[in-house]
Amino acid sequence: MISIRRANERGHADHGWLNTYHTFSFSDYYDPAHMGFRSLRVINEDRVAAGQGFGTHGHRDMEIVTYVLDGQLEHKDSMGNGEVLLPGQFQRITAGTGITHSEFNPSKTSATHFYQIWLLPERKGIEPSWQQKSFEKSGRHNRLQLVASREGAEESLLIHQDAKIYLADLQDGLALHYSIPQGRHVWLQVLRGDVMANGNSLAASDGMTLSDESELNLVATSQAEIMLFDLA
Repeated sequence: MISIRRANERGHADHGWLNTYHTFSFSDYYDPAHMGFRSLRVINEDRVAAGQGFGTHGHRDMEIVTYVLDGQLEHKDSMGNGEVLLPGQFQRITAGTGITHSEFNPSKTSATHFYQIWLLPERKGIEPSWQQKSFEKSGRHNRLQLVASREGAEESLLIHQDAKIYLADLQDGLALHYSIPQGRHVWLQVLRGDVMANGNSLAASDGMTLSDESELNLVATSQAEIMLFDLA
């Protein structure tokens, strides 16, 4: 079964300093038909204005993965971590028993464009932890690069959930095949560009689910960047 979540169907809020789109119900946006997919609970596409950001706030019992497309995002948390996330870098927070953190755009001139993803953890009460990692761009050129997994396989970020997250940069015309293991489910998120996915045309910020399918066949119809979630 395939379902498409178009970019213009998502929840949206423009707060001036923050322009945000919600794939699933989040904050003031509520749609009982879009509460998540498997362990995926949040896919937010955010643009934060220069010199603005999210003040200190708390999380609990959630795996939070952040990926910056453009700009910079400064992170500080109650575990003592303080780093600036740059384009192409990933951050993982295990909120577990509870953390507080802030996220700020340190630039005086440019907006920050990023995705923030929340996954439900495999269990509650995990000890909080944090990771930030750069991945070699060549490792995702016209192929899938594992960036997060339950075991931290292939030097990926470690997430406490039976899920794998992949990233790929695809040149125009490139075909990519992904075999879906039996009983697994896939969410495909187009970050940039345009692709054909199992015969469906998807543009930037569109998403697509695949359940009870054996394969995903992608063809980039422009220069494209995609994120793929393999979920239990």
